[in-house]
Amino acid sequence: MTQKINQTEMLLKFKKNMKTEEKSQATIEKYLRDTKQFLEELGEGSEITKDRVIAYKESLAERYAVTSANSKVAAVNCFLRTAGCEGCSVKSFKVQKNVFRTKERELTKEEYIRLVKTAQRHGKRQLGMLIQTICATGIRISELPYVTVEALYTRRAVVSLKGKTRIVLLPAELCRELTAYVRAENIRSGSIFVTRNGKPLDRSNIFHSMKKLCEDAEVDRDKVFPHNLRHLFAVTYYKAEKDVCHLADILGHSSINTTRIYTIISCEEQEQQINGLGLLI
Repeated sequence: MTQKINQTEMLLKFKKNMKTEEKSQATIEKYLRDTKQFLEELGEGSEITKDRVIAYKESLAERYAVTSANSKVAAVNCFLRTAGCEGCSVKSFKVQKNVFRTKERELTKEEYIRLVKTAQRHGKRQLGMLIQTICATGIRISELPYVTVEALYTRRAVVSLKGKTRIVLLPAELCRELTAYVRAENIRSGSIFVTRNGKPLDRSNIFHSMKKLCEDAEVDRDKVFPHNLRHLFAVTYYKAEKDVCHLADILGHSSINTTRIYTIISCEEQEQQINGLGLLI
């Protein structure tokens, strides 16, 4: 299958289609970025062919880590479906499943505590509460606007995204801390984590604010990003309960295979288990 395209026209159509599919704003922005990169390398008015897409995929392998390359391939494949070129879609790179977690990228509970205390020491109360809210609930950063003043009364945040609704449980102690926070900040209703103008906090601003804590908190910058707080919640919950099905429900995963990444133990833990088998005579 081949097709000549008008890049501007197709990008607008692609953006509209993703909004119709109720993809998150972050996903829309990333897919548009990755697709623009693909089209720029293809050239204005060029034909889209299977061979050209395969060549682009191979070039990604030379420039990016496998996970990054696969995320770009996913964006391009999504665009190709919108452009009526689904036959030109390509397969993702195969990734060998890790049998243990790497400690270099994993945020520990001790490091998390240091981040919160550093935020508090710097007078960044909102950031400290935001970090604790994500880590104490496992909520996604895109779901934070649903943590509202009203939700504190029921200790339930009702999240409605992408046509799905789920309940995020808010621990009693967290609700007490957030209640004190909203009173101090005079937030009477609606989302708790907002700017001075009452708008939801921007994802990139949250990301950069967390990074600024790292040096003072003595935590590796590569470990500090919102999803790693969700990861810490999931790992801590699984270690305590050993219930992957319930964890999947709490995290809002539609597939339990997604949840299984949080049940993988560290290399050191696996080494201890193997050494403890007692199979050497």
